[in-house]
Amino acid sequence: MENYGMVIGNFLLLFFVIVEAFIIKFHLKENLPWKELILNLNSGHILMWILRGLEVATFFYISSNLSFDLLDETPYWFQFFIAFILWDFLFYWLHRTHHFFKILWSVHVVHHEGEHYSLSLGIRNSWYSSLSSIPYFIVLAFIGFPVELFVAVSSIHYFVQFYNHNHLIKKSGWLEYILITPAHHRVHHGQNEPYRDKNFGGTFIFWDKLFGTFQKEITEIPIKYGINDPIKSFNPILISNVPFFQLFKSKLRFKKQNKELEVSTFMLLSGALLLFVYLLFFIYLEKETTIFWKSILFCMIFIGTIGLGILSDGNKTGALIWSFSSIFIPPCILLNFPYKNLLFEILLSHTILHGIFILIQVFLFKSIHNSVK
Repeated sequence: MENYGMVIGNFLLLFFVIVEAFIIKFHLKENLPWKELILNLNSGHILMWILRGLEVATFFYISSNLSFDLLDETPYWFQFFIAFILWDFLFYWLHRTHHFFKILWSVHVVHHEGEHYSLSLGIRNSWYSSLSSIPYFIVLAFIGFPVELFVAVSSIHYFVQFYNHNHLIKKSGWLEYILITPAHHRVHHGQNEPYRDKNFGGTFIFWDKLFGTFQKEITEIPIKYGINDPIKSFNPILISNVPFFQLFKSKLRFKKQNKELEVSTFMLLSGALLLFVYLLFFIYLEKETTIFWKSILFCMIFIGTIGLGILSDGNKTGALIWSFSSIFIPPCILLNFPYKNLLFEILLSHTILHGIFILIQVFLFKSIHNSVK
């Protein structure tokens, strides 16, 4: 399987998020905002995966047809080294401009709305983050770096950035002088002075020191995470799109609706985990299935993402959407999907059961709610 490495990489992200969450909750005995973690996992990774593919396809087209081929005669190890440094330099400016131009901030703000600093925050992003990255990284394509090198280098950098969102490591010794560490990146997520709009680097700290945006963490000044006016919702449709409505229609403000129902955190979390595992299978089976079946899988995951988000907000519409994606679509796949995989079939079966339990829980809550009235 050509995508096996991508599956392993994304699986490790999920694994580390779960392990860290259990350490925070049961070993450190700290409060953990489960619904925020669920939103981070459920922020729309199937759509982000598709748009990441568009970013890579754009890079491939330019490097194949419009490249200046400046590195054709250089050894591969040298290309890798230069690409690794240049990518991080370009990311610094990508990141910095996303904080200072309103249209770009409307993309990036999704990541900063998270108020709990943990690994799950490292995978919380806008649907459109890959699209807004294209103008920056195509510089590497014009220079002549091959697309496989771009994918490899960016994957390493993104994993480092994921690691830097961890909740557990406070200081990293001598690495603080070279790399963006968790301590440096905690500063970046601060909305209070002197932390606001500092430490834009992805992997190396020297860009911030060179361009005057470095700030160390100060023990006497606690970091306040999040933003001043967050969207009060756990719905990925809203968090990825409301910032644009607020930008172009300044009078529009999202108002949190009254809860119509309550679904247990366990059921919401298990739903988010199911969706993330479906993403792994989508990547794994991408080369094995037809456009038709890829579209069916995409729709099931995307509809489920929307349903779970609305359900997290306590809206009964979310239960209907989630039920459609988890009870009605999986049997169609089970009966007709041409690629046979026992684990995939078990996953589909568990999804059906999950949808049924959600409906039961919603019905019971409604009955209890009505009896109290």
